[in-house]
Amino acid sequence: MTVRISQLKLPLDYEKTPLAAHAARALRCAGEDIISVALRRKSVDARDKADIRFVLTLDVELRRMPRALPANCEIAEPDAPRALPAPRALARRPVVVGLGPAGLFAALTLAKAGLRPVVLERGKPVDERARDVRAFWAGGALDPESNVQFGEGGAGAFSDGKLNTGIKDARCREVLEELFRAGAPEEILCEARPHVGTDRLPEVVKNLRERIVALGGDVLFETKLTGLKVEDGHLRGAVAERAGDRLELDADDLILAVGHSARDVFEMLAAAGVRMSPKPFSIGARIEHSQISIDRAQYGGSAGHPALPAADYRLSAQLPGGRAAYTFCMCPGGTVVAAASEQGSVVTNGMSPFARDGKNANSALLVSVSPADFPGSDVLAGVRFQREWERAAFELGGGDFRAPAQSVGDFLAGRPSSGAGDVEPSYLPGVKYADLSKCLPDYAVSGMRLAIALFDRRLKGFASPGAILTGPETRSSSPLRIERDAGGEASLKGLYPCGEGAGYAGGILSAAVDGIRAAEALITDGAIV
Repeated sequence: MTVRISQLKLPLDYEKTPLAAHAARALRCAGEDIISVALRRKSVDARDKADIRFVLTLDVELRRMPRALPANCEIAEPDAPRALPAPRALARRPVVVGLGPAGLFAALTLAKAGLRPVVLERGKPVDERARDVRAFWAGGALDPESNVQFGEGGAGAFSDGKLNTGIKDARCREVLEELFRAGAPEEILCEARPHVGTDRLPEVVKNLRERIVALGGDVLFETKLTGLKVEDGHLRGAVAERAGDRLELDADDLILAVGHSARDVFEMLAAAGVRMSPKPFSIGARIEHSQISIDRAQYGGSAGHPALPAADYRLSAQLPGGRAAYTFCMCPGGTVVAAASEQGSVVTNGMSPFARDGKNANSALLVSVSPADFPGSDVLAGVRFQREWERAAFELGGGDFRAPAQSVGDFLAGRPSSGAGDVEPSYLPGVKYADLSKCLPDYAVSGMRLAIALFDRRLKGFASPGAILTGPETRSSSPLRIERDAGGEASLKGLYPCGEGAGYAGGILSAAVDGIRAAEALITDGAIV
């Protein structure tokens, strides 16, 4: 019999005592009654800075049940695998476009069903892509097809590798288990805020791809989708470009998992009449503090304790006039990265390694925008909005992919910066100190200024004058949504849009889950369970 103990609060040095002893004390049973203990979930309760605790959920296998279970304990039911209908027969192999989290897990799901998908990825394998990205960060040329946005692993391969999500779906656990089998740290199975880290993601991504191939799939790198073959309102194939040559694939089913920066694909879909709609997203900049200042703000006197992870935060506020301001994609112990995918533009993002041991913490500081803010009412107006500010930042940064940066003190005072404050910016290939109001909308600037003051009340030091802002952050999510019906299909039958680029996800885990759902819709002809 297995009993689940929830909300077990333990001191920071709890690991000095075996978990079985903590479990026996919680269950009020003898130690010899315990067969095994498994850690199911672990989080930090830092609300009381004088008494920070770990909060654990344990699954305890017992030889005999106690006479009565405490209030925080219950009989644990085994995790039942989801039952899926048998896959339908397909006349042609399905195609998956994009090898980010959504595409990887869509292709893996199809491969496990025996459907031998053909995967098209416009960028390079992750190791080659990483070399291109590092060369760009070192001051080399931008490769528009191999960068932080494009290539094996998608944009998530150059991020913190966070796996937390707000969605409630049994597929979340399946994704975590697949990632663990592919080489992700075991901690992702129990941490309340799991992450893989930029340094570990490439190996995980490669292993997932190799499993797809081992199950009969094919992956074609440096192969860019350029068109769709359509007959009587139904998809009949894909047109791609590979090594300068035209490639045609016959297919009745295609999963589109291209990511939020595939602007040429959005243009192609619009020209083809695929139904899409503009959607809200956000704009702002990356804010960097010293990691030790965030640790002290969150952990008080316990900051620096070896058992505690690098502290993070998540802040939000409703602004006058109806806009929202919030922090997003917080990267403890990380760096701000150059995430441009087009010439003549500057885009920032954040990443951190698994150890999160860098000296700076960074997060996006964003203000919401809506289609009413876009320069036009057509579906591609949000793309033009992003480009406008990305190109303004490129010019402000000096026209060589340096990013404009400004200290928080100068930003709040409305004056250009001439140098760093207490925090050195981590962005490569470097920054040019400037006035960020020259590359952000006025309402975003005013909203960020108000948010910094509000957030400082909740996180001491957030408004530190020596913190640094680097911008812009324009690609927090897709500027449009590819409409799909309850069965997962777009207005073009046989086309299954999914993930962040299609406007249905907001991170690695949710994108992976959406990829699985798209594959299951294809497999079962819309019978998603």
